[in-house]
Amino acid sequence: MAKVFCIGEALIDFIPVQKDTSLKNVAGFERVAGGAPMNVAIAVAKYGGEAAMITKMANDHFGEHLMDVLQEHHVDTAHIVRSDEGETGLAFVSVDKTGERSFTFYRENAADLLLKEEEIEEDWFGEGDLLHFCSVNLIHETIRETHKKAINSCRKKGGIISFDPNVRLPLWEDEESCREAIREFLPMADLIKISDEELFFITGIEEEGKAISSLFAGNVKAVIFTKGKNGASLFLEGGQQFHDPGFQVAVTDTTGAGDAFIGGFLSKLMELNVHSEGLVETINTHHTSLLSFANASGALAASVKGAICAAIGKKDVLNLAAAQRNKNISTINVTLLEARDLIE
Repeated sequence: MAKVFCIGEALIDFIPVQKDTSLKNVAGFERVAGGAPMNVAIAVAKYGGEAAMITKMANDHFGEHLMDVLQEHHVDTAHIVRSDEGETGLAFVSVDKTGERSFTFYRENAADLLLKEEEIEEDWFGEGDLLHFCSVNLIHETIRETHKKAINSCRKKGGIISFDPNVRLPLWEDEESCREAIREFLPMADLIKISDEELFFITGIEEEGKAISSLFAGNVKAVIFTKGKNGASLFLEGGQQFHDPGFQVAVTDTTGAGDAFIGGFLSKLMELNVHSEGLVETINTHHTSLLSFANASGALAASVKGAICAAIGKKDVLNLAAAQRNKNISTINVTLLEARDLIE
């Protein structure tokens, strides 16, 4: 099986012990590994895929913890540069009564932002591999050039490029800088995952259909449009459109749910031995299983606390997806434990 490379931030999320309160009133936090690219890499590995992390990791205690977590989940860490430059980035997360989050970041000198272009090696990538990235690490020109080197290296080998903007405005000087960086990188991707909260911000187009159509520029062949509890839609270069209604779950914490979604989608996609030139045909043929698995993965991630350590397994996701398919229903109110018993 080809490999999913995830490039970008690996950081520590501090999740409040108390829910339904602002950060200023939180008395205690739980430390969990995080960062969207790292979450995706671990999701792919959990579901049986080959995953690798590309980043620069600080030689501090938090960096050691992140390396341990990646290795425990069987993610390839051979492409991580360990460094005395910078430190591990931190994110403090506030969770409201619905499970939705807000973030406060400490990342000005984060080691992952210091990864240099010359530290990316072209021979890391092979035909059929996939490179996934997000926008959090596109803040500075140096790290943008590093991403371009990785993207071009993967594409030269016939690989697929996946981009989840994953907008985090508190990290940017202003909204326009964030928007411009994302728009620069969108045409470099074959596959884009974008949420309903991000679509207008990025495109500036209010009408949903026109906004999605505007994303098909450059190399873009497929767009996944996620709608939280309302499922996700898939749009292909040839005009095909598909929708999966998703699942209603008892939401505990939405941290990492979007990463679990795209991690689930990419893991199923790589099982199909897809190549860049056959991406549209493969997704068109297998859209039902791809979207169902991705939605089940995201839903179950939202039903438990934290992005990684809840350890949602492939069997749990397959059971929930199969329940939707076999019982011909669109939504199931479940918890993670109940999902294991849906299919005998």
